Amino acid sequence: MGKNDKINISCPSGFPEFLPQEKRLELYLTDTIRQVFERYGFTPIETPAVERLDVLQAKGNQGDNIIYSLHPVLPPARQAEKEQAGDDSDSSSEARGLKFDQTVPLAAYIARHLNELSFPFARYQMDTVFRGERAKDGRYRQFRQCDIDVVGRGKLSLLYDAQVPAIIAEIFSAIDIGEFKIRINNRKVLTGFFAAIGVAEDKITACVRIIDAAEKIGREQVKKSLADLDLSEAQIQKIIDFTEIDGSPDEVLQSLQKMQSQLENTEVLNSGIEELQTVVKGVRSLGVSEERFCLDLAIARGLDYYTGTVYETTLIGHENLGSICSGGRYDDLVGMFVGEQMPGVGISIGLTRLINRLIRADILHPLSPTPAQVMVLNMQEDLMPLYLEVSQKLRQAGLKVITNFEQRAVKKQFQQANKLQIPFCVIIGSEEAANRQCGLKDLTSGEQTDVSLDELPQTIQQKLQLAQ
Repeated sequence: MGKNDKINISCPSGFPEFLPQEKRLELYLTDTIRQVFERYGFTPIETPAVERLDVLQAKGNQGDNIIYSLHPVLPPARQAEKEQAGDDSDSSSEARGLKFDQTVPLAAYIARHLNELSFPFARYQMDTVFRGERAKDGRYRQFRQCDIDVVGRGKLSLLYDAQVPAIIAEIFSAIDIGEFKIRINNRKVLTGFFAAIGVAEDKITACVRIIDAAEKIGREQVKKSLADLDLSEAQIQKIIDFTEIDGSPDEVLQSLQKMQSQLENTEVLNSGIEELQTVVKGVRSLGVSEERFCLDLAIARGLDYYTGTVYETTLIGHENLGSICSGGRYDDLVGMFVGEQMPGVGISIGLTRLINRLIRADILHPLSPTPAQVMVLNMQEDLMPLYLEVSQKLRQAGLKVITNFEQRAVKKQFQQANKLQIPFCVIIGSEEAANRQCGLKDLTSGEQTDVSLDELPQTIQQKLQLAQ
């Protein structure tokens, strides 16, 4: 690069950058989510951002997730030396990529630490993932996911599947984003139904992906896509009718049982229905309101590793936002790395994407740019020791404080406090210092009162409580 060449400092497309008020909202949400996860006994882990490509690609189809490969960028002279020496050290076995989700890296993590972990292993992870898909409004190439998974050794109770909707309901109730619905299905119900109506085994996975895309592509395109698989008109109509079964969980289960009794080759379908019954019973026992969940036979989840219960969560009245939390059960993913049966179930909240969607929909709002509740103004440089003393006493009382170290016009200091949305300013001049008092200005109301320095922490705390 030439000395006078201008550097493009704009963010690469699809890689978001938060302002302080947006980052504070993200931290508030992650803390709220973390508290719920920990109430259910989940423990935190962190996996590397980079995994070997053969790990990331081990399960075949990753849906639309395009993996970013990782290669060192060498200085030109070093690159020339490497080429001249015929150095081909970047072999395919050592090829690396950035993780596109948390579930595949979790499977590798468990394989690496198998004898150090206790099972069932329940972990949460709030980490950044990378997807090389087309960047567009509200859809990123780098974003934070908040995940939980429970992995068993040999077997895993379906009550863990039932616990997932309870956790989802608690999180979104705590965040207070309005009415939402947790939609539940079972992949065995889908695959078993396709098999029972005579869909060839090698076309079942394609059918699942078509159903998974139904909300995006619409009913007519679903029919066309199924017809492209050479399904008969009768089979296509049965699939459409099947995915449109609705009603209460009990009504959906009754419809499934009635339909199952009229079909042949229903072993897998029957297993899925029984699992759904167990999950619904458990969800009810955990106290989740039926206003919060339903059975939706059109929920498929496109990733190949899901084998049982699947979930998607939507905001009522804002269905155009898509799923705000999704996941499901997988029986073979971890075992593929370990060589034994290790079923798991989990969910993921794509937090970065969710924040963007909810802010744009005016459901969530950024917080103030700073956590500070108080600004101690700089009225006179010679009083700085007192300003530092007062600031520390306020912090020791649990308050968050900014001290202005540079003396500026009082008006400019008030403007700064307003811009940062700090509610209170402490004003101490020579007269106030002599009397061990201060002026306490409430920037919300504009009111200013005289307060003794000894009573200042308690006074601010009381005013903050009244403002809540």
